[in-house]
Amino acid sequence: MESRQLASKWLKTEALLSDARAAAHIPATRIYNSSNLHQMLNQYGFVVIKPVVGGGGAGVIKVTKEGATYRHTYMSRTRSFNDFDALMRSLASVKRKRAYLIQRGIQLAAVGGRPIDYRVKVVKKNGKWVFRSMVGRVARKGLFVTNLCKGGSMLTAAQGIGRSLSSGRVRSKKSEMRQLTRMCTSILEGKYPGIGQLGFDYGIDRSGRIWIFEVNTRPQ
Repeated sequence: MESRQLASKWLKTEALLSDARAAAHIPATRIYNSSNLHQMLNQYGFVVIKPVVGGGGAGVIKVTKEGATYRHTYMSRTRSFNDFDALMRSLASVKRKRAYLIQRGIQLAAVGGRPIDYRVKVVKKNGKWVFRSMVGRVARKGLFVTNLCKGGSMLTAAQGIGRSLSSGRVRSKKSEMRQLTRMCTSILEGKYPGIGQLGFDYGIDRSGRIWIFEVNTRPQ
């Protein structure tokens, strides 16, 4: 049976939000529109907007609000605005006419000042899910997206956790990511039978809390 592809980030997020245990690890996420963006910037001060369909860090934009100043960062270019309408006009030209979602921004633990996140891959073999890999991805200097195709560099998960948090937390954080992966895989498979491989993107914030950023059904 061919592995089922689920391109929409929103559908997969919605499936995980239906379970309180997984939902506790998902940053607040909403469909992109001006009122949602305005509300979330006022609440969190930092959000990430990304295409509902797409991968490799393409089209991901960081948006912040400090005092009366709004900023957006796309790739390595940051622009500032004095009012929300000017921000919205600029975002419209950057993001093109794709459907986007807004996710609360997380201050990630970093390696040498560069944010790091983690990709955990699982595949179904002979009716059982097995772990294929668990790696850390460090953003290229000057970027906030960690994708390897955007110049990010790869570490083992143990190196990443050890260098961004502490070596004493490696075992517990790896174990927690594995538990989360098993739980979320089971939720997604219950909702979408026929999936055969999954790639989970996790972030660990500066206090050590693990966040689920997205799940890919065609992990690269």
